[in-house]
Amino acid sequence: MFQTLPLIALGGALGSVLRFLAVAAIGAPLGTAVVNVLGSFLIGALFVVLEARTGWQLFLMTGVMGGFTTFSAFSLDTLKLIQQGQTLQAAAYVLGSVVLSLAAVALGVTLARSFA
Repeated sequence: MFQTLPLIALGGALGSVLRFLAVAAIGAPLGTAVVNVLGSFLIGALFVVLEARTGWQLFLMTGVMGGFTTFSAFSLDTLKLIQQGQTLQAAAYVLGSVVLSLAAVALGVTLARSFA
């Protein structure tokens, strides 16, 4: 346990900084959607590549990807759009984020398996 938590914490810090930089560069809510799709792709690939590497799974998947992917920010951005009366944009944002993230994780798994 004492070796596990520092790996997750370090990865989470790194992922959070990367998320902040990506959203700052692109702007919300589009930046949040990009991070969610990219994060879904990467976690799909890591799921395959790191199957038997527990330490790396903890650092990269639980830590980095947990800090990087932003479904809590996604939910807040959606609520803000709804509160601003932009319900059509909110619906498009939710549908696009979920569909593209599912497609990205499937693509990540498929590509990683083809190279494994």
